[in-house]
Amino acid sequence: MTEAEQEKAPDLNALEQEGEIAADYVEGLLDIADIDGDIDMDVEGDRALVSVVGLKGTELVGPAGEVLEALQELTRLAVHRQTGERSRLMLDVAGYRERRRAELTKLGTEIANQVKERGEPKSLQPMTPFERKIVHDAVAAAGLRSESEGEEPQRYVVVLPA
Repeated sequence: MTEAEQEKAPDLNALEQEGEIAADYVEGLLDIADIDGDIDMDVEGDRALVSVVGLKGTELVGPAGEVLEALQELTRLAVHRQTGERSRLMLDVAGYRERRRAELTKLGTEIANQVKERGEPKSLQPMTPFERKIVHDAVAAAGLRSESEGEEPQRYVVVLPA
């Protein structure tokens, strides 16, 4: 492995530490809210992944994942406070992100097919960075190009014809 590759390679120990800090923080929040759930930790690519599983409701996800996004930001701040490093941690609750990933992959593929047929660009609704990345990946897999436009939180994907 070259020196440049070593610098780019994620530090597994640091990511596991992020996951531990995040899991403790989320567990504390669940205790305060008196919500039963188990915590799973993993490292996926270059980020720690913490999942809350075994929940019976969607109160920690909220409409369109808004509560989940807020919890993720709070958890990232808790990790930053302890490590001094910016965290790219991903928080999932009750499998919401995996379901959303499947929906957005399907959407990206369908929109790419429409753009191929019509030859005209198509703009989508505003999405979070996580959601936009999934759509960009699906569009690229379909052989087209896409761009993000607008300003947060109203940033959206535009699928472009070939």
